[in-house]
Amino acid sequence: MEGTAAVNERKSERLLNLLIMLLVQRHFVAKDRIRSLLYPGSSRDAFEKMFERDKEELRSLGVPIEVGQMDAFFADEPGYRIRPDEFALPDIALEADEAAIIGLATKVWQHARLAEATTDVVRKLTALGVPVDVSALDIVQPRLSADEPSFDVFFEAVQERSAVEFDYVRSGQSEVTRRRLHPWGVARYAGRWYVVGHDLDRDAERLFRLSRVQGKARKVGPAGAYEVPPGTDVGEVARRLAPAPRLERAVVLARAGTGVPLRREASEITTAVVGPDDRTLWDRLVVTRSAIGLADELLGYGADVYVEEPAELRQELVERLSAVGGAA
Repeated sequence: MEGTAAVNERKSERLLNLLIMLLVQRHFVAKDRIRSLLYPGSSRDAFEKMFERDKEELRSLGVPIEVGQMDAFFADEPGYRIRPDEFALPDIALEADEAAIIGLATKVWQHARLAEATTDVVRKLTALGVPVDVSALDIVQPRLSADEPSFDVFFEAVQERSAVEFDYVRSGQSEVTRRRLHPWGVARYAGRWYVVGHDLDRDAERLFRLSRVQGKARKVGPAGAYEVPPGTDVGEVARRLAPAPRLERAVVLARAGTGVPLRREASEITTAVVGPDDRTLWDRLVVTRSAIGLADELLGYGADVYVEEPAELRQELVERLSAVGGAA
């Protein structure tokens, strides 16, 4: 009999394939095509049940699946798609939308196991001669890393509703304690990954920073051991329980038309300023945000941004880029 972990892994890959398939095609996708590519070998009844569940799960994560007619002149069977402009993050603080992408997009681009699923569905569509727009994937590609060793364990436990046991060191302490948790979800806040859930030993809602987990976390007990309290917003819980982030003011030059996420956060934007080169126009952005992760994000923009201040931030970027250049 197939194990629960294998079943959940296959389900995760199927959800990712469905997300990618509906996102990279410019037109509505017929249900029969979805069935043949993503649910091969399933009976029609089984397909209908799985497809409905998968659609609702994606929608619960904030993915806007649109239903429409394949032909504007004929009322035939409806098709499905995800419009890139609707799936793009709106002009609000990122934290409000983290829950919609943490469980999906980060895993696609930062973990090889699910990155394989992404390339698989695109390869199938291309083989069928279906025009695909892989640039649509840039919308949900996060500039976040999920490289904490325990990330996968907690992510899978959330899906399976399994308890997790792990060793943990609290901030400012050296003592390692054993903790047991019913995880409700993982969230990114102020540049850090946290797991939120019900602490079995304290019998209370708790938050743990994944970077402070010692050794290897492990799932214990059966799947389906608990239910997440109705209406739980993991991102809100993380913001409420996590320590307040240290804010840093940065003045950054960005090439015209680039650095859209930075522009959304900027308190001031001055256009057509003198930049480090004259290949394009430059804009000056003033951003005040958490210092954690800021350097990582700026590095992701490559030659499209230049840090004017603070000098410490600029020096950090110079040193990290020099190290990469030296290694190459």
